[in-house]
Amino acid sequence: MNLEQTVIHTPEHVSLRFKLAGLGSRSAAHIIDWLILSIIYFSLFFIILLFEKEVVPLFFKTASTYLIAVVIIISFLLWWAYFVLFEYFAAGRTPGKMLLGIRVIQDNGQSITFLSALVRNLLRVIDILPTFYLIGILMLFFHSKHKRLGDLTAGTIVVYERKFRKKKKKSSAIEKEIEKRGISIASDLLDAAAKQKIKVREWKLLKTYIDKRPLLKGKKLEEITIEVARILLPLLDIEVRNKTVDELENNLLVIYMDIREEWEYGV
Repeated sequence: MNLEQTVIHTPEHVSLRFKLAGLGSRSAAHIIDWLILSIIYFSLFFIILLFEKEVVPLFFKTASTYLIAVVIIISFLLWWAYFVLFEYFAAGRTPGKMLLGIRVIQDNGQSITFLSALVRNLLRVIDILPTFYLIGILMLFFHSKHKRLGDLTAGTIVVYERKFRKKKKKSSAIEKEIEKRGISIASDLLDAAAKQKIKVREWKLLKTYIDKRPLLKGKKLEEITIEVARILLPLLDIEVRNKTVDELENNLLVIYMDIREEWEYGV
Protein backbone atom coordinates (compact mmCIF):
# COMPACT_ATOMS: atom_id res chain seq x y z
CA MET A 1 0.00 0.00 0.00
CA ASN A 2 1.06 3.58 -0.59
CA LEU A 3 3.22 4.68 2.34
CA GLU A 4 1.77 8.22 2.12
CA GLN A 5 -1.42 7.18 3.85
CA THR A 6 -2.93 7.56 7.30
CA VAL A 7 -5.47 5.38 9.06
CA ILE A 8 -8.00 7.02 11.38
CA HIS A 9 -9.85 4.89 13.93
CA THR A 10 -13.23 6.38 14.79
CA PRO A 11 -15.05 5.89 18.13
CA GLU A 12 -17.46 3.61 16.24
CA HIS A 13 -14.54 1.19 15.61
CA VAL A 14 -14.45 2.02 11.92
CA SER A 15 -11.08 2.42 10.20
CA LEU A 16 -10.82 5.20 7.63
CA ARG A 17 -7.82 5.18 5.31
CA PHE A 18 -6.83 8.44 3.63
CA LYS A 19 -4.05 9.26 1.19
CA LEU A 20 -2.09 12.24 2.49
CA ALA A 21 -1.64 15.30 0.29
CA GLY A 22 2.04 16.20 0.09
CA LEU A 23 4.05 19.32 -0.66
CA GLY A 24 3.53 19.10 -4.44
CA SER A 25 -0.25 18.90 -4.52
CA ARG A 26 -0.71 21.42 -1.71
CA SER A 27 1.66 23.90 -3.36
CA ALA A 28 -0.12 23.54 -6.70
CA ALA A 29 -3.49 24.11 -5.05
CA HIS A 30 -2.14 27.17 -3.24
CA ILE A 31 -0.77 28.61 -6.49
CA ILE A 32 -4.20 28.24 -8.09
CA ASP A 33 -5.84 29.96 -5.12
CA TRP A 34 -3.32 32.80 -5.32
CA LEU A 35 -4.00 33.23 -9.05
CA ILE A 36 -7.72 33.52 -8.27
CA LEU A 37 -7.00 35.97 -5.47
CA SER A 38 -4.72 37.96 -7.78
CA ILE A 39 -7.53 38.31 -10.32
CA ILE A 40 -9.86 39.49 -7.55
CA TYR A 41 -7.24 41.94 -6.25
CA PHE A 42 -6.58 43.30 -9.73
CA SER A 43 -10.29 43.76 -10.38
CA LEU A 44 -10.72 45.47 -7.01
CA PHE A 45 -7.74 47.74 -7.64
CA PHE A 46 -9.07 48.67 -11.09
CA ILE A 47 -12.50 49.55 -9.70
CA ILE A 48 -11.03 51.65 -6.89
CA LEU A 49 -8.61 53.35 -9.28
CA LEU A 50 -11.50 54.21 -11.58
CA PHE A 51 -13.50 55.42 -8.60
CA GLU A 52 -10.64 57.61 -7.44
CA LYS A 53 -10.19 59.24 -10.82
CA GLU A 54 -13.83 59.76 -11.70
CA VAL A 55 -15.72 60.19 -8.43
CA VAL A 56 -13.37 61.31 -5.67
CA PRO A 57 -12.24 64.58 -7.35
CA LEU A 58 -15.86 65.71 -7.41
CA PHE A 59 -16.11 65.60 -3.60
CA PHE A 60 -12.68 65.31 -1.97
CA LYS A 61 -9.19 66.44 -2.80
CA THR A 62 -7.26 64.48 -0.18
CA ALA A 63 -9.01 61.11 -0.28
CA SER A 64 -6.18 59.07 -1.87
CA THR A 65 -4.65 58.18 1.49
CA TYR A 66 -7.96 56.95 2.81
CA LEU A 67 -8.57 54.89 -0.32
CA ILE A 68 -5.17 53.23 0.02
CA ALA A 69 -6.00 52.36 3.62
CA VAL A 70 -9.36 50.92 2.54
CA VAL A 71 -7.69 48.84 -0.17
CA ILE A 72 -5.17 47.43 2.31
CA ILE A 73 -7.88 46.55 4.84
CA ILE A 74 -10.13 44.95 2.24
CA SER A 75 -7.22 43.00 0.77
CA PHE A 76 -6.21 41.74 4.21
CA LEU A 77 -9.75 40.64 5.10
CA LEU A 78 -10.27 39.07 1.69
CA TRP A 79 -7.10 37.03 2.04
CA TRP A 80 -8.24 35.50 5.35
CA ALA A 81 -11.91 35.18 4.39
CA TYR A 82 -11.13 33.39 1.12
CA PHE A 83 -9.41 30.43 2.79
CA VAL A 84 -11.49 30.30 5.98
CA LEU A 85 -14.92 30.52 4.34
CA PHE A 86 -14.14 28.19 1.44
CA GLU A 87 -12.67 25.54 3.74
CA TYR A 88 -15.62 25.75 6.12
CA PHE A 89 -18.52 25.99 3.65
CA ALA A 90 -17.01 23.80 0.89
CA ALA A 91 -16.08 20.81 3.09
CA GLY A 92 -12.42 21.73 3.49
CA ARG A 93 -11.85 22.71 -0.13
CA THR A 94 -10.79 25.96 -1.71
CA PRO A 95 -11.08 26.21 -5.52
CA GLY A 96 -7.41 25.20 -5.78
CA LYS A 97 -7.95 22.17 -3.57
CA MET A 98 -11.05 21.20 -5.56
CA LEU A 99 -9.05 21.18 -8.80
CA LEU A 100 -6.29 19.10 -7.21
CA GLY A 101 -8.76 16.72 -5.56
CA ILE A 102 -7.64 17.39 -1.98
CA ARG A 103 -9.41 18.66 1.13
CA VAL A 104 -8.82 19.57 4.76
CA ILE A 105 -10.29 17.34 7.47
CA GLN A 106 -9.86 17.07 11.22
CA ASP A 107 -7.48 14.53 12.73
CA ASN A 108 -10.47 12.38 13.74
CA GLY A 109 -11.67 12.13 10.13
CA GLN A 110 -14.60 14.52 10.54
CA SER A 111 -15.25 17.61 8.46
CA ILE A 112 -13.36 20.75 9.39
CA THR A 113 -15.08 23.12 11.83
CA PHE A 114 -15.19 26.90 11.52
CA LEU A 115 -12.82 27.26 14.47
CA SER A 116 -10.33 24.82 12.92
CA ALA A 117 -10.49 26.64 9.58
CA LEU A 118 -9.99 29.97 11.34
CA VAL A 119 -7.03 28.80 13.44
CA ARG A 120 -5.15 27.01 10.65
CA ASN A 121 -5.45 30.05 8.38
CA LEU A 122 -4.63 32.66 11.01
CA LEU A 123 -1.30 30.89 11.49
CA ARG A 124 -0.43 31.34 7.83
CA VAL A 125 1.20 34.56 9.00
CA ILE A 126 3.84 32.38 10.70
CA ASP A 127 4.02 29.64 8.06
CA ILE A 128 4.73 32.26 5.41
CA LEU A 129 7.86 33.49 7.24
CA PRO A 130 10.60 34.46 6.55
CA THR A 131 9.58 34.47 2.89
CA PHE A 132 7.81 32.30 0.32
CA TYR A 133 6.28 30.03 2.98
CA LEU A 134 9.69 28.73 4.03
CA ILE A 135 8.57 27.62 7.50
CA GLY A 136 5.44 26.01 6.08
CA ILE A 137 7.39 24.19 3.37
CA LEU A 138 9.92 22.84 5.86
CA MET A 139 7.12 21.64 8.16
CA LEU A 140 5.32 19.90 5.27
CA PHE A 141 8.53 18.28 4.11
CA PHE A 142 9.68 16.90 7.46
CA HIS A 143 6.40 16.14 9.27
CA SER A 144 5.24 12.53 8.92
CA LYS A 145 1.69 13.64 8.06
CA HIS A 146 2.70 16.72 6.03
CA LYS A 147 1.39 19.18 8.59
CA ARG A 148 2.32 22.83 8.68
CA LEU A 149 2.11 24.83 11.91
CA GLY A 150 -1.50 25.79 11.21
CA ASP A 151 -2.46 22.11 10.86
CA LEU A 152 -0.68 21.16 14.08
CA THR A 153 -2.45 23.87 16.05
CA ALA A 154 -5.89 23.35 14.52
CA GLY A 155 -5.70 19.53 14.57
CA THR A 156 -6.19 19.12 10.82
CA ILE A 157 -4.67 17.18 7.94
CA VAL A 158 -4.92 17.58 4.17
CA VAL A 159 -5.90 14.44 2.27
CA TYR A 160 -6.95 13.37 -1.19
CA GLU A 161 -10.67 13.04 -1.84
CA ARG A 162 -12.00 9.51 -1.51
CA LYS A 163 -12.99 8.70 -5.07
CA PHE A 164 -15.75 6.20 -5.61
CA ARG A 165 -14.97 4.50 -8.86
CA LYS A 166 -17.57 3.14 -11.20
CA LYS A 167 -18.26 -0.52 -10.66
CA LYS A 168 -16.33 -2.74 -13.00
CA LYS A 169 -17.79 -5.84 -14.63
CA LYS A 170 -15.90 -8.16 -12.28
CA SER A 171 -17.17 -6.33 -9.21
CA SER A 172 -20.70 -6.47 -10.53
CA ALA A 173 -20.34 -10.21 -11.05
CA ILE A 174 -19.18 -10.64 -7.46
CA GLU A 175 -22.11 -8.61 -6.19
CA LYS A 176 -24.51 -10.73 -8.21
CA GLU A 177 -22.91 -13.86 -6.79
CA ILE A 178 -23.24 -12.52 -3.24
CA GLU A 179 -26.87 -11.63 -3.84
CA LYS A 180 -27.54 -15.07 -5.30
CA ARG A 181 -26.01 -16.69 -2.24
CA GLY A 182 -28.12 -14.54 0.09
CA ILE A 183 -25.06 -13.10 1.84
CA SER A 184 -25.42 -9.76 3.60
CA ILE A 185 -22.76 -7.37 2.34
CA ALA A 186 -23.11 -5.44 5.57
CA SER A 187 -22.12 -8.50 7.61
CA ASP A 188 -19.87 -7.35 10.46
CA LEU A 189 -17.35 -10.16 10.03
CA LEU A 190 -14.27 -8.00 10.69
CA ASP A 191 -13.70 -5.44 13.40
CA ALA A 192 -11.14 -2.64 13.19
CA ALA A 193 -8.42 -4.70 14.86
CA ALA A 194 -8.88 -7.58 12.44
CA LYS A 195 -8.73 -5.27 9.42
CA GLN A 196 -5.35 -3.99 10.58
CA LYS A 197 -3.97 -7.52 10.18
CA ILE A 198 -4.61 -7.38 6.45
CA LYS A 199 -1.46 -6.12 4.78
CA VAL A 200 -0.46 -5.73 1.15
CA ARG A 201 0.32 -9.42 0.67
CA GLU A 202 -3.02 -10.58 2.06
CA TRP A 203 -4.97 -8.00 0.05
CA LYS A 204 -3.26 -8.97 -3.20
CA LEU A 205 -3.97 -12.65 -2.51
CA LEU A 206 -7.67 -11.96 -1.86
CA LYS A 207 -7.98 -9.59 -4.83
CA THR A 208 -6.34 -12.14 -7.16
CA TYR A 209 -8.70 -14.83 -5.89
CA ILE A 210 -11.75 -12.63 -6.49
CA ASP A 211 -10.58 -11.62 -9.97
CA LYS A 212 -9.74 -15.18 -11.04
CA ARG A 213 -12.74 -16.82 -9.37
CA PRO A 214 -15.15 -16.44 -12.36
CA LEU A 215 -12.62 -18.36 -14.50
CA LEU A 216 -12.37 -21.28 -12.08
CA LYS A 217 -14.78 -24.20 -12.11
CA GLY A 218 -15.54 -27.30 -10.11
CA LYS A 219 -12.67 -29.02 -8.31
CA LYS A 220 -10.13 -26.32 -9.21
CA LEU A 221 -12.30 -23.60 -7.63
CA GLU A 222 -12.72 -25.68 -4.47
CA GLU A 223 -8.98 -26.27 -4.16
CA ILE A 224 -8.11 -22.60 -4.62
CA THR A 225 -10.85 -21.52 -2.21
CA ILE A 226 -9.60 -23.87 0.51
CA GLU A 227 -5.99 -22.81 -0.04
CA VAL A 228 -6.79 -19.08 0.18
CA ALA A 229 -9.12 -19.60 3.16
CA ARG A 230 -6.42 -21.51 5.07
CA ILE A 231 -4.06 -18.56 4.61
CA LEU A 232 -6.41 -15.66 5.34
CA LEU A 233 -9.07 -16.84 7.76
CA PRO A 234 -6.81 -18.00 10.64
CA LEU A 235 -5.03 -14.64 10.42
CA LEU A 236 -8.39 -12.99 11.11
CA ASP A 237 -9.34 -15.45 13.88
CA ILE A 238 -12.04 -17.04 11.71
CA GLU A 239 -12.48 -20.80 12.08
CA VAL A 240 -11.66 -22.90 9.01
CA ARG A 241 -12.19 -26.43 10.26
CA ASN A 242 -15.58 -28.10 9.93
CA LYS A 243 -16.67 -25.60 7.28
CA THR A 244 -17.86 -26.52 3.80
CA VAL A 245 -16.22 -25.04 0.73
CA ASP A 246 -19.29 -22.86 0.18
CA GLU A 247 -19.02 -21.47 3.72
CA LEU A 248 -15.32 -20.70 3.24
CA GLU A 249 -16.10 -19.01 -0.05
CA ASN A 250 -18.85 -16.98 1.61
CA ASN A 251 -16.36 -15.78 4.22
CA LEU A 252 -13.86 -14.72 1.56
CA LEU A 253 -16.53 -12.86 -0.41
CA VAL A 254 -17.75 -10.96 2.64
CA ILE A 255 -14.20 -10.05 3.67
CA TYR A 256 -13.54 -8.72 0.18
CA MET A 257 -16.69 -6.60 0.16
CA ASP A 258 -15.90 -5.34 3.66
CA ILE A 259 -12.39 -4.06 2.88
CA ARG A 260 -12.30 -3.39 -0.87
CA GLU A 261 -13.20 0.32 -0.66
CA GLU A 262 -10.34 1.02 1.74
CA TRP A 263 -7.81 -0.95 -0.32
CA GLU A 264 -8.87 -0.17 -3.87
CA TYR A 265 -8.58 3.52 -3.03
CA GLY A 266 -4.96 4.55 -3.46
CA VAL A 267 -3.55 1.10 -4.25
